[in-house]
Formats: sequence, C-alpha cells, structure tokens
Amino acid sequence: MCAAGRRWGRRQRVLLWGVLLAAWEAAWGQLRYSVPEEMPKGSFVGDVAKDLGLQLPALPDRDAHVFDTGRARYFFLDLQSGHLSMMEQVDREEICAAAPKCILNFEILVKQPMNIYKGEVEILDINDNAPSFPERSSILEIIEYTAPGARFPLEKAHDPDIGVNSLQNYECSESSYFTLDVKNGDDDVKYPELILVKSLDREEQAVHNLILTATDGGSPVKSGSTTIQVVVLDGNDNAPEFTQSVYKVTVREDVAVGSRVLQVTATDRDEGPNAEVKYSFFKIPEKFDKTFKLDPESGEIEITEKLNFEEHEFYELVVQARDAGGLASHSKVHIKVADVNNHVPEIVIMSVFSPVPEDTPLGTVIAIFSVQDRDSGANGEVQCSITESLPFRLEKSFDNYYRVVTAELLDREQESEYNVTVRAADGGRPSLQSSRVLCVRVLDVNDNAPVFLQERYSARLWENNVAGLLVLRVRATDSDWGENARVRYRLGEGGVRGSPLSSYVSVQAETGALYALRSFDYEEVREVGLWVWAEDGGSPALSSNVSVRLVIVDENDNAPQVLYPPPAAGALSGSVWSGVELAARSSEAGALVAKVVAVDADAGQNAWLSYELAKATEPGLFRVGLHSGEVRTARSPLARDAARQSLVVLVKDHGRPALSATATLSVVLAESVAELLAELGSAARAEAEAGAGEAGGSLTRWLVLAVAAVSCLFVAFLLLLLALRLRRWRRSQQQLLAAGSGALRGVPATHFVGIDGVRAFLHSYSHDVSLTADSRKSHLRFSAASCCDTLPARPPPDEPAPLLGDEEPAGAQQENPAPLPVSSLKPSFSATFHSTSLLLFHPVVCYT
Repeated sequence: MCAAGRRWGRRQRVLLWGVLLAAWEAAWGQLRYSVPEEMPKGSFVGDVAKDLGLQLPALPDRDAHVFDTGRARYFFLDLQSGHLSMMEQVDREEICAAAPKCILNFEILVKQPMNIYKGEVEILDINDNAPSFPERSSILEIIEYTAPGARFPLEKAHDPDIGVNSLQNYECSESSYFTLDVKNGDDDVKYPELILVKSLDREEQAVHNLILTATDGGSPVKSGSTTIQVVVLDGNDNAPEFTQSVYKVTVREDVAVGSRVLQVTATDRDEGPNAEVKYSFFKIPEKFDKTFKLDPESGEIEITEKLNFEEHEFYELVVQARDAGGLASHSKVHIKVADVNNHVPEIVIMSVFSPVPEDTPLGTVIAIFSVQDRDSGANGEVQCSITESLPFRLEKSFDNYYRVVTAELLDREQESEYNVTVRAADGGRPSLQSSRVLCVRVLDVNDNAPVFLQERYSARLWENNVAGLLVLRVRATDSDWGENARVRYRLGEGGVRGSPLSSYVSVQAETGALYALRSFDYEEVREVGLWVWAEDGGSPALSSNVSVRLVIVDENDNAPQVLYPPPAAGALSGSVWSGVELAARSSEAGALVAKVVAVDADAGQNAWLSYELAKATEPGLFRVGLHSGEVRTARSPLARDAARQSLVVLVKDHGRPALSATATLSVVLAESVAELLAELGSAARAEAEAGAGEAGGSLTRWLVLAVAAVSCLFVAFLLLLLALRLRRWRRSQQQLLAAGSGALRGVPATHFVGIDGVRAFLHSYSHDVSLTADSRKSHLRFSAASCCDTLPARPPPDEPAPLLGDEEPAGAQQENPAPLPVSSLKPSFSATFHSTSLLLFHPVVCYT
C-alpha cells in the first residue's frame, strides 16, 4: 500500500512538471506535454484551448479536432473543456520498445480560418517491468583441463524499461570456482561473463549449480534470475580459437536476400575429431534468427530476409565455435546497417479548403499537408514545392508541416478550378520524389455585370406590322456562374407621342426578344429610340443597358391624291377627279393646256409619281408629261376634232405594288367665248334632258327651276365681277402695251362668262392653289409664278391672297420657281400650276 502511494505521488509530480513545460513550449508555437505511461482512459494531458489562446465557445464552430493521420490515435480533444485527454491506456514499452524517448505526436486542426497546431506528448517510463531471462535454466559445459581465467559469456537478461528502471546489474551466487564479470557493450548493454578462477576436477565435482540474478534501478527494485548448470567434461585439451574476438561489418539495407555478410573463422590445435569445429549462433534472439543464417561448416553468415534500417540499424550476434570434444569458444559479430534512400517521401493531405470564394483575401490558407520520409540523414530530408505560375505559394509551418496560401487575388472568370501539384523530393542520390494533386475550385462571387454582345442595336420595322411581331433580340452575357450569371431583361422608361413606351414595345424577360405591341404608321412615327436593361440574379444585382433604335420603314399604303383638277361632285369619296379646261383651236403643238397636280403621303420611292394618259377622246391630240403632269397639245387641233375632248390621266407611284389615282379633264376646243358658252350650254341641256328622262316629269320641273334660279344668280354675280375686272384691266392695259407685251392681243374684253350656274374665267394665267382639310382656310392666289414639278413636304405659307388681286404681266413669269412644301403628316396641300384653262369652282365664293 505504501509503495503504491509513493508511486502515485511520483506520477503526480511528473505530471505537474509536464504541464509547466507545456505552457512554456506553447509560447513558442508548439505544444509539448508529458504523461506517465499506463494512465487510464480519459486522463488529463493538457489544456490545449488555454495554451493556444482559443476561445472555448468557438471550438465547435471551428470544428477543432485531433487530426487522424491513419495511425493509432491516443488522444482526443474535449470541445467542452478544451482539454487534451487520453483516448486509451498507453504502454510505453509496447509503443516505443527500447527507444530512449517515447514521443507521441498529435495535430490539432481548426477551421474558419484554417490552421494547424502541432504538439507532442512524451510518455514517461515507470518501473512496471522486471528483468527477465530468455530461459529459466541453462547448461554450460567446460572441459576439466580449462585453465583458470577462461571467460564464458552468459545469456543476458532483458528489461523493456529504460533509464534507471532498466537492467542495471547482474549478481551470481557464491562459488569457489567461478566469479561473475559484467561488461558494457558498444550498444551500452551490460553483458555477464563467467570467469573460471580455479581449475576444475571432474572426479572431484562433475556439476556446479549457479544462480544468475539481474536487477534494475527502479523504486522499488525489481529483479529476475536464471539457473546455470556447469557440467565438467573429461578429455579434450584445446578449445577452438577465433581469429577475432569481435567481427564488425557494415552492409547496405538494400542488400539482396542470400548475400554473404562475412565469414567467421576458428581453429583448434588438437588433432583428429577434436580439431573439427562447428559454428552456431549462441543464444541468438528469435527475431534475429530469421534474419541471418550461419553455415556450421564454413562459418559464413548470410541474410535470409530483407534488412530495414528504419527498424534495426545495428545487430550484435554471438557466434560459438565448438569442437567434437565439446570444447567451445565465442566471438561477437557486429553488423551495422547503412541507410539507403529506398523510401519515397509520403505526402499526407490534412485539410483542403475548397471551394474558395474568388474574393478571398491574400494569405488565406487553402490546404495543410505534412511530408514524411522514413529514411534518415540526407535521405530523409525532404524539400517541397508546388506548381509555379499559380496564384498560390507554399509556407512551412513547422518541422515537416506545410501550408498552401493564396498569393494573388483569385478570379473565377479567368480560372474556375486549379490543380495544384505538390511535389516532395528527398536529399538522397538519386533523389526520390512523390506528388499529390490538390483540386481547388473557385466559388463565384457576383462581381461582373451583364455585357451586351453589341454596343447598340437597331432594326428596321415595316409599317402596318402585325401586333406582337418579333422585332429583334438583344442578348447579354454574364461571365459569372450560376444564379449570378442568370440574366433578365427589362424595358427602360420612355414614351412615344405622349404614350408610354411599354404600350408600343415589350421585351421578354428571359430571352431578350423585343416585340411590337401595336401596328406602326410611318406617317405618324418614323423612329423609336429606347433602352433595354439587363440585370443578373446576384445579390446585390448588377445591371447594364444598351440603346435600341427602331426605324419604321415606309410601305406603299397611300395612293396618290390629286390636288388639281378638283374632284367631281359625284366622286368626292373616290379616286376619280375631274376638271374643264379651254384650248384654242389655233394652238400649236406643245401648247400647255392644263397641269395635273398630285401628292403622295408616303416617302421615298413610294412617293415618286408618274403621269400618263390613260384615255382620250382623240388619242393623238394631247400628251401628258411623265413627271410634270403637264397636259400639252401633241399637234394642232383640226377642224374634224370634236369640240369637247375628255382626257383621263393616270397618276401612279413607284411603290410595290404601285398605287394609282385618275384625274378626268374636259377640254373644250374653241376660238371664242361664244363657242365656249355654246358648247357648255349644249352640254348642260344634254345633261338636263338625260336627267329629266330618268327622274320623270315632276322631278324635271323642279330641277329646271333650280337650275334657272342658280343660273340667274350666277349671271348676276358674273356680270358684277366682269365689271370690276374690266375696270382694273383697262387700267393695266396701258402698262402691258408699254412693256411691249402682246400676250393679250386679240382676247375679247369680256373674260368672264356664265352659263347654267357654272362660273368660268377665261385667261392665260398663273395661279396658286392651297388646300387644307379645313375649307375655311383654303384660298386661291393668282401670281406670276410658273408651274413646278415637285411637291416638297414643307408647310405652305399661311398668307391668304385675294381672289381678284393684281396680276403680274405674263411675260414676268419665272422660269424655275421655288417649290412649295407639302407635309406628309397632315392633309394640307400646296400646289403651283400654269395653264390657259377654264377653272370651275362652286358658286359660293368669299372675297377679302
């Protein structure tokens, strides 16, 4: 009981010193603890959390644990207390055998951030083993003629403890013939030898019994003993003698099995059978007996199994030479194993931080690994390296532990995965190498906004399109990954003609397809500009925009509109136009009769107009200018030509398909006003008769009365108008004559005539017509300007001219007057034409 108490007190003191030593070592970055062997499971080893400065609440979150290297685990980390404890009871002799220091290494791995801490625990020896001999008794044969002083090696005892607890001394029972001598070998092991101090006499005493006792230095002292029976032999005078007392040899550990290590030689001075020597191992340990073989005849020692420097670097064997007479001698053989670089460095990956966010700061630990090489010396010195040209570098933590950390900022868009090759090479010649590949994936961070494939988009859209028509597709790509790369599209704010942009176009959120929501009209909207936004699915989301230009393309959807001659009363809603013109029978070929004026609300080629004579009473009498619309005589009128000529002029554009309109002109061939009136009267009577025949007698009477009333009012108004016109004409006549103008010679003084309610103004004149949708704003202005062939889209000047204004002389007309604009967006038209014609208009006219 007292001995057990003293042993436990000694353990406590050792443990206290171990804790103090660990605290001092922790300050230098490595944990060192020491505990006695045979401690029960769960025993306290050290306060790791305190020594490393780790916070107890954070240990579970950081996944702190003792890293498992694949070898036996002797310790575990208690996350509640932060203590390192024994996982199982440890026997130092079983783990470390006869090693002078028994060190067990451990690694504490923590994450977030990743780090590793190395520690070691020294297992202290306790005197828990007594010395023991391989056999409880042994026999030693000695010839009776052996001279005093002869030495006989005895089998040594074994104590697995170390230090003072190991074998310290041998003792032998008292004998007058023998004494015991203890020698220290080259390996610091004590070897007992029996020395003969007095000559033996077989006849006097044939057997001597001795007790050999081995003791250690522990407290309390433990011992073990064996019985030695010395048998005295009769006869043979000389024992074999070895040439060397100790044989020494060094062999490489990679020597082939069956190779000869050395040869021992012993000679015997006797003759005959007593000189025949047999060799054998003397008390060789069983484990060595499997490694070496001794030829009993030649004394050659061979290797029977492969040597391993890391397991045994030194062998001490005792060889015995024995003759036929029973005499024997002994010699020692020391075999030293030379290390050979036959172990490849072993790389143990302890932890890899993957995937790594691409915004990881510099110096972040990506992986931790250790390198082990079981060779020794330069063969066991390992140099590590990683693949160059990668954004990582290698740092040595301590001893053979390394860390891979980030050396540059990562960019997943440039490289999404890295294969980091770790290479380990030892210092042997030739050097042995090994490698491991670390696969490090880079985790995407939303750091890239969507990018459109084009800087700007444009599309041409024909007018009168179908609602829901696909106009174009915009596309943006995001170099991020996953949800951060999912792009959605939306329409920017804007408006068209006061309406929201979203009522005209829409964009499909997933595909970027742009659709027209309504039919466009080129005459109203010619271009639409908008912005399309692309936004990714990251948090926070990143976006970009692009401009889109939609150009509305004109379509030939508007037929030409004839401005002159005005439409016939019965054709206001159609595309047939009519007018009455006067041509003198004495006109020469090429004389201007009238001009057809038309406009087209379309643009470009669709608004280019051409004129052609579609139908005529006398086909060869008149011709129409292809682009001007001027109606001229193709030849001089003949007497046989009918007085009333009907012309149908076809006006068509250049669209595909072409659209057209017709204008009907009635041309009266007459030399005087009387002929004109007669022709118009006959035409009116013919129409009246035709109407009377169709409507009946009662209707005819009312029509005749109406026509008569209108005619009377018209004649009265015409007379008044002629009187005013005549006075002004006489005033300007002298000016015309003075200027040498003879353009009006031969013209009757009366220029205005009326018949059947139709007013006619007969004169060579130039007149401007301005027509708008509002009849109150329409006006007729007489001027000296000549006709023009084009109608540009420009608003007409808003200055009315009096119907009976002053006329410029005919000779003052301009050759090429500036064209007047015509807007394609409003039904307002302005035209200038030059003719010698009969102008028909409604009876009600207001003058200013």
